[in-house]
Amino acid sequence: MELRDTPEEWRVVATTTPFRGHKTSVRTDDVVMPDGTVASRDYQVHPGSVAIVALDEEDRVLLLKQYRHPVRQRLWEIPAGLLDVPGENPLRAAERELYEEAHVKAADWKVLADVYTTPGGCDEAVRIFLARGLSEAEGERFEVSDEEADMESARVPLAELSRRVLAGDVHNTCLVVGVLSLMAARGGDGVDSLRAADAPWPARPFER
Repeated sequence: MELRDTPEEWRVVATTTPFRGHKTSVRTDDVVMPDGTVASRDYQVHPGSVAIVALDEEDRVLLLKQYRHPVRQRLWEIPAGLLDVPGENPLRAAERELYEEAHVKAADWKVLADVYTTPGGCDEAVRIFLARGLSEAEGERFEVSDEEADMESARVPLAELSRRVLAGDVHNTCLVVGVLSLMAARGGDGVDSLRAADAPWPARPFER
Protein backbone atom coordinates (compact mmCIF):
# COMPACT_ATOMS: atom_id res chain seq x y z
CA MET A 1 0.00 0.00 0.00
CA GLU A 2 1.31 3.41 -0.97
CA LEU A 3 0.22 5.99 1.61
CA ARG A 4 -0.29 8.86 -0.79
CA ASP A 5 -3.37 10.61 -2.17
CA THR A 6 -3.78 9.96 -5.89
CA PRO A 7 -5.47 11.94 -8.68
CA GLU A 8 -8.73 10.52 -10.00
CA GLU A 9 -11.69 12.07 -11.78
CA TRP A 10 -15.06 10.39 -12.18
CA ARG A 11 -17.07 11.27 -15.28
CA VAL A 12 -19.28 14.36 -15.05
CA VAL A 13 -22.31 14.31 -17.36
CA ALA A 14 -23.74 17.75 -16.48
CA THR A 15 -22.61 20.87 -14.63
CA THR A 16 -24.43 23.99 -13.46
CA THR A 17 -23.36 26.98 -11.35
CA PRO A 18 -26.41 28.07 -9.32
CA PHE A 19 -24.46 30.75 -7.41
CA ARG A 20 -21.56 33.06 -8.23
CA GLY A 21 -20.06 35.23 -5.50
CA HIS A 22 -17.27 37.79 -5.38
CA LYS A 23 -14.49 35.27 -4.75
CA THR A 24 -16.17 31.85 -4.80
CA SER A 25 -19.09 30.08 -6.44
CA VAL A 26 -21.23 26.98 -5.96
CA ARG A 27 -21.20 24.26 -8.61
CA THR A 28 -23.47 21.26 -9.09
CA ASP A 29 -21.99 18.28 -10.94
CA ASP A 30 -23.89 15.16 -11.99
CA VAL A 31 -21.27 12.45 -11.40
CA VAL A 32 -21.30 8.86 -12.64
CA MET A 33 -20.82 6.52 -9.66
CA PRO A 34 -18.89 3.20 -9.84
CA ASP A 35 -22.17 1.25 -10.15
CA GLY A 36 -23.25 3.36 -13.14
CA THR A 37 -25.80 5.51 -11.35
CA VAL A 38 -25.62 9.30 -11.51
CA ALA A 39 -25.54 11.42 -8.34
CA SER A 40 -25.57 15.22 -7.92
CA ARG A 41 -22.74 16.77 -5.92
CA ASP A 42 -22.85 20.42 -4.76
CA TYR A 43 -19.60 22.10 -3.76
CA GLN A 44 -17.99 25.47 -3.34
CA VAL A 45 -15.40 26.41 -5.96
CA HIS A 46 -12.53 28.22 -4.24
CA PRO A 47 -9.36 29.87 -5.61
CA GLY A 48 -7.13 28.43 -2.87
CA SER A 49 -5.39 29.98 0.12
CA VAL A 50 -2.14 30.32 1.98
CA ALA A 51 -1.54 30.48 5.74
CA ILE A 52 1.54 31.22 7.81
CA VAL A 53 2.84 29.91 11.13
CA ALA A 54 5.06 32.91 11.88
CA LEU A 55 7.48 31.88 14.63
CA ASP A 56 9.62 34.50 16.37
CA GLU A 57 12.99 34.16 18.14
CA GLU A 58 11.22 33.54 21.46
CA ASP A 59 9.37 30.52 20.02
CA ARG A 60 6.08 32.41 19.91
CA VAL A 61 3.50 32.16 17.13
CA LEU A 62 1.93 35.30 15.70
CA LEU A 63 -1.88 35.12 16.03
CA LEU A 64 -4.78 37.26 14.91
CA LYS A 65 -8.31 37.19 16.36
CA GLN A 66 -11.03 37.82 13.80
CA TYR A 67 -14.81 37.59 13.68
CA ARG A 68 -16.07 34.78 11.42
CA HIS A 69 -19.73 35.23 10.64
CA PRO A 70 -20.62 31.69 9.45
CA VAL A 71 -19.66 30.21 12.84
CA ARG A 72 -20.64 33.31 14.89
CA GLN A 73 -17.33 33.38 16.74
CA ARG A 74 -14.15 35.41 17.02
CA LEU A 75 -11.43 32.92 16.23
CA TRP A 76 -7.73 32.99 16.98
CA GLU A 77 -6.04 32.34 13.64
CA ILE A 78 -2.67 32.49 11.93
CA PRO A 79 -2.23 35.03 9.10
CA ALA A 80 -3.86 33.75 5.91
CA GLY A 81 -5.42 34.86 2.68
CA LEU A 82 -6.63 33.94 -0.79
CA LEU A 83 -4.61 33.28 -3.88
CA ASP A 84 -5.70 36.35 -5.80
CA VAL A 85 -5.11 35.09 -9.34
CA PRO A 86 -4.90 31.60 -10.91
CA GLY A 87 -1.32 30.35 -10.93
CA GLU A 88 -0.15 32.84 -8.30
CA ASN A 89 3.06 31.80 -6.56
CA PRO A 90 1.93 30.75 -3.06
CA LEU A 91 5.10 32.01 -1.37
CA ARG A 92 4.58 35.48 -2.84
CA ALA A 93 0.97 35.36 -1.64
CA ALA A 94 2.08 34.31 1.86
CA GLU A 95 4.61 37.13 2.03
CA ARG A 96 1.89 39.57 1.00
CA GLU A 97 -0.58 38.30 3.60
CA LEU A 98 1.99 38.42 6.40
CA TYR A 99 2.74 42.02 5.48
CA GLU A 100 -0.89 43.09 5.06
CA GLU A 101 -2.28 41.43 8.18
CA ALA A 102 0.64 41.80 10.59
CA HIS A 103 3.12 44.26 9.02
CA VAL A 104 5.80 41.59 9.39
CA LYS A 105 8.34 40.04 7.03
CA ALA A 106 10.30 36.79 7.37
CA ALA A 107 13.77 35.76 6.27
CA ASP A 108 13.24 31.97 6.24
CA TRP A 109 10.32 30.05 4.75
CA LYS A 110 9.40 26.34 4.65
CA VAL A 111 6.26 24.40 3.70
CA LEU A 112 4.57 22.83 6.74
CA ALA A 113 1.52 21.19 5.16
CA ASP A 114 -0.84 21.18 2.19
CA VAL A 115 -4.48 20.50 3.04
CA TYR A 116 -7.97 20.44 1.58
CA THR A 117 -10.08 22.20 4.19
CA THR A 118 -13.45 20.56 3.43
CA PRO A 119 -13.03 18.08 0.56
CA GLY A 120 -16.58 16.78 0.88
CA GLY A 121 -18.10 20.17 0.05
CA CYS A 122 -15.39 22.57 -1.14
CA ASP A 123 -12.34 22.34 -3.41
CA GLU A 124 -10.31 24.83 -1.32
CA ALA A 125 -6.63 23.89 -1.10
CA VAL A 126 -4.41 25.60 1.48
CA ARG A 127 -0.63 25.67 1.68
CA ILE A 128 0.58 26.32 5.23
CA PHE A 129 4.04 27.82 5.58
CA LEU A 130 6.48 28.12 8.46
CA ALA A 131 8.04 31.59 8.53
CA ARG A 132 11.03 32.39 10.74
CA GLY A 133 13.47 35.25 11.10
CA LEU A 134 10.67 37.74 11.70
CA SER A 135 11.09 41.51 11.62
CA GLU A 136 8.86 44.52 11.15
CA ALA A 137 8.07 45.33 7.53
CA GLU A 138 9.17 48.61 6.03
CA GLY A 139 6.82 51.44 5.13
CA GLU A 140 3.31 52.23 6.26
CA ARG A 141 0.93 49.60 7.54
CA PHE A 142 -1.53 48.18 5.03
CA GLU A 143 -4.99 49.73 5.41
CA VAL A 144 -7.50 47.04 6.38
CA SER A 145 -11.31 47.05 6.29
CA ASP A 146 -14.41 45.04 7.24
CA GLU A 147 -13.69 42.20 9.72
CA GLU A 148 -9.94 42.79 9.47
CA ALA A 149 -10.32 46.33 10.83
CA ASP A 150 -11.34 44.85 14.21
CA MET A 151 -8.61 42.22 14.54
CA GLU A 152 -6.61 41.67 17.71
CA SER A 153 -3.05 40.34 17.60
CA ALA A 154 -0.89 38.34 20.01
CA ARG A 155 2.24 36.24 20.16
CA VAL A 156 1.72 32.97 22.00
CA PRO A 157 4.39 30.40 22.95
CA LEU A 158 4.21 27.40 20.65
CA ALA A 159 4.00 24.92 23.54
CA GLU A 160 1.05 26.80 25.08
CA LEU A 161 -0.68 27.05 21.71
CA SER A 162 -0.36 23.31 21.11
CA ARG A 163 -1.96 22.67 24.51
CA ARG A 164 -4.82 25.00 23.58
CA VAL A 165 -5.35 23.09 20.34
CA LEU A 166 -5.62 19.75 22.13
CA ALA A 167 -7.85 21.26 24.83
CA GLY A 168 -10.34 22.37 22.18
CA ASP A 169 -9.88 26.07 22.94
CA VAL A 170 -8.93 27.10 19.37
CA HIS A 171 -10.58 25.77 16.23
CA ASN A 172 -9.26 27.44 13.09
CA THR A 173 -8.20 24.74 10.63
CA CYS A 174 -4.97 26.36 9.49
CA LEU A 175 -3.90 27.14 13.05
CA VAL A 176 -4.58 23.60 14.25
CA VAL A 177 -2.88 21.91 11.29
CA GLY A 178 0.03 24.35 11.25
CA VAL A 179 0.80 24.13 14.96
CA LEU A 180 0.53 20.34 15.16
CA SER A 181 2.57 19.95 11.96
CA LEU A 182 5.33 22.08 13.44
CA MET A 183 5.30 20.06 16.66
CA ALA A 184 5.42 16.83 14.63
CA ALA A 185 8.36 18.12 12.57
CA ARG A 186 10.27 18.99 15.71
CA GLY A 187 9.58 15.58 17.20
CA GLY A 188 10.51 13.80 13.98
CA ASP A 189 13.17 14.61 11.39
CA GLY A 190 13.47 18.27 12.39
CA VAL A 191 12.32 21.55 10.88
CA ASP A 192 15.21 21.59 8.42
CA SER A 193 13.73 18.49 6.79
CA LEU A 194 10.56 20.35 5.80
CA ARG A 195 9.90 20.98 2.12
CA ALA A 196 11.35 24.06 0.47
CA ALA A 197 9.10 27.10 0.24
CA ASP A 198 8.81 26.67 -3.55
CA ALA A 199 8.00 22.94 -3.45
CA PRO A 200 5.54 21.81 -6.13
CA TRP A 201 1.86 22.02 -5.22
CA PRO A 202 -0.26 19.89 -7.59
CA ALA A 203 -3.52 21.19 -6.11
CA ARG A 204 -2.66 24.73 -7.23
CA PRO A 205 0.16 24.66 -9.81
CA PHE A 206 2.18 27.85 -10.01
CA GLU A 207 5.07 29.51 -11.81
CA ARG A 208 8.27 29.56 -9.74
